[in-house]
Amino acid sequence: MKQEILEAVKKAKEQTKPRNFTQSVDVIINIKDLDVKKPENRFDEEVLLPHGRGKEVKIAFIADGDLAVQAKDAGANLIIQKTDLEELGKNRKEAKKLANKHDFFVAQADMMPLVGRFLGPVLGPRKKMPKPVPASAKAEPVLERLRDTIKVRIKDQPVVQAIVGTQEMDDELIAENVEAVLAILDRNLEKGRNQIKSIHVKTTMGPVVRVI
Repeated sequence: MKQEILEAVKKAKEQTKPRNFTQSVDVIINIKDLDVKKPENRFDEEVLLPHGRGKEVKIAFIADGDLAVQAKDAGANLIIQKTDLEELGKNRKEAKKLANKHDFFVAQADMMPLVGRFLGPVLGPRKKMPKPVPASAKAEPVLERLRDTIKVRIKDQPVVQAIVGTQEMDDELIAENVEAVLAILDRNLEKGRNQIKSIHVKTTMGPVVRVI
């Protein structure tokens, strides 16, 4: 399988016209014999890509005091403090803008009730409710892990689409990231990889290339 993935990644890159930005590489996996109307067949999991996604992940950190300072020092894209939460609760438009702009949210555990109250209606439907961390946590390792994390989900269609790198990454590293996504399907599907109907890879603006 890895050889097929490698060849497809190489072909997808070759067939991509130059653009003035670095394109992502996505994997698209179609699943067979899966009734997505049944809740037990839907899932939403985080996958730690062994080689990261190759481009910036935007993370908002909701915290006060020392944890907020740590998060800022560790490079969080946005720090939201208690007073900011109340403001965002009043300004739904701004809250939506932040929700769309950031990939992940992290929150100091004791602030979660306020997060639920002021941001829950916006973050919940987008599947972006924050990960709670204790006030005593170290912000840097939390951020480091999330920068290499993607979401793999099956919702209303039996298909998974996920970013597995960028066109500038080595083909081998992208292929290993694809394998990490497939491992999640092994765990979540009744028949594992035997339920895969097809696998394709593509760059952001490039054509779709079949793996299997």
